[in-house]
Amino acid sequence: MSVNSRKDFIEGMRAAWGPLTSELVAESRAQAERLLQASPSEPWLAELLQDRPANQELYRDLDHGFVLLAHTEHAGLYRPPHDHGRSWVIYAVLSGEMEMRTYARVDDPERGVRLVQRDSAIVRAGQVQVYLPGDIHDTRCVTEQAMQFRFTERDLRVEDLQEHRLTRYQQRNGVWMVGAK
Repeated sequence: MSVNSRKDFIEGMRAAWGPLTSELVAESRAQAERLLQASPSEPWLAELLQDRPANQELYRDLDHGFVLLAHTEHAGLYRPPHDHGRSWVIYAVLSGEMEMRTYARVDDPERGVRLVQRDSAIVRAGQVQVYLPGDIHDTRCVTEQAMQFRFTERDLRVEDLQEHRLTRYQQRNGVWMVGAK
């Protein structure tokens, strides 16, 4: 019998799908952790590991809207603080290491909106990070190369480019502030 961890992940997510709850997040995390245990000899994963694409869509669910992507990052690649609008996201690191920091948004009447760093974690191969709607985070590849799966509740290109719901931040004089949309 052929094993296909990607298909198992998709079927598991479809079976668990529903409104955002603690139970859905826990099941989604468990599904992502199982996906990270896929054998490199599975044809879909062997091809991915050989090609190491910067960004590749692995699955788009037409009924529920969620998307599974693969990303290969290179040393020092930094994605400044951002949120994912209404969406929640799971990062699952397949190889390498990523630094992921979280921030709180502070509304200061005198200085405007700014970010305060809350936490920093090195996410290693086999580990998963979950960000819920409104969570602000950044990512940096801290090894020569890292490959990760990114599971998004919805198509973030639509959320960003069409609906303008994602917020990005930029640093000004050492302070993270709301950047251009």
